Amino acid sequence: MAGSRGTRLVSRRGFALGSAAAIVSCRGESARPSGPPGPAPGASTRSGARGNTRLLEWSFDGEVSSRTAVVVPTWGGEGARFPVVVALHGRGETRKPPAEGALGWPRDYALVRAIERVSAPPLRPADFEGFVDEVRLERLNRRLADRPFAGLIVACPYLSDFDPDDPAAIASFGRFVTDVLLPRVRRETPALPGRAATGIDGVSFGGAVALAVGFDAATAFGAVGAIQPAVHPLDAPRWAARAQAARLANPALAIRLLTSDADYFRDAVRATSHALDAAGLAHDFDEVRGPHDYVFNRGPGSIELLLWQDRALASRG
Repeated sequence: MAGSRGTRLVSRRGFALGSAAAIVSCRGESARPSGPPGPAPGASTRSGARGNTRLLEWSFDGEVSSRTAVVVPTWGGEGARFPVVVALHGRGETRKPPAEGALGWPRDYALVRAIERVSAPPLRPADFEGFVDEVRLERLNRRLADRPFAGLIVACPYLSDFDPDDPAAIASFGRFVTDVLLPRVRRETPALPGRAATGIDGVSFGGAVALAVGFDAATAFGAVGAIQPAVHPLDAPRWAARAQAARLANPALAIRLLTSDADYFRDAVRATSHALDAAGLAHDFDEVRGPHDYVFNRGPGSIELLLWQDRALASRG
């Protein structure tokens, strides 16, 4: 994967602010389920079930990301197959042990609860922790009525606190995703094959990493999303250049940027969207309600990730 040494994912001040917000303590949605180890050569597996999903916890000895949590739908019957989304957590989880950090999306950001709710609409304001206006709530419920949530396998690898300005670090993590994690997901879960049924997304620090990995390895993905990504406004032209190169490599690549009215990266995300527009790169841009904090991840963050990726990847398998 190519990397640009001049591209900053976020300013030092931005990372300091992001760390301060992300380290705020939050309650987990439930105790971590446990189960007997499964037969995974060279790596260990834990599994457990909750509602209409199964949670797998994988270890990867000697890899850049040592732990991954994988949320797998349990509906649809024996022949059901689902697209795969790699979901990257925020900077706060990098400061936790890998086994805990990997549970950022499934547990601390309430992704499992969000799957249960989008599978049984209508959505209500409480599902968004109150951070939704009537217009958007109506729009999302209308979309779910027109096309119900079909389901996603969500793979949530642990991100270490690496230097986001280091192209080698981004390339190393990207290789783990494309060459180690995704092949195992396709071997051991009911995953649809191919890039057209594969997305990558993330929030804050993870959102910036998702953009970098997704654009640099565009031939591996059908959709690249970023929620409140920790980017800098001065880097908007560089992001547009990376997105343009990604589209040349994969003309069908779907791109989405999402920010919120109290996101302290809002101006930078807007600037990045404007730069993509100026370069003639079609993409989705959304600005919703909410802060840059865990409560946003537990509400709009998880729901918006699921609904956009589900729709973007729905007909691509």
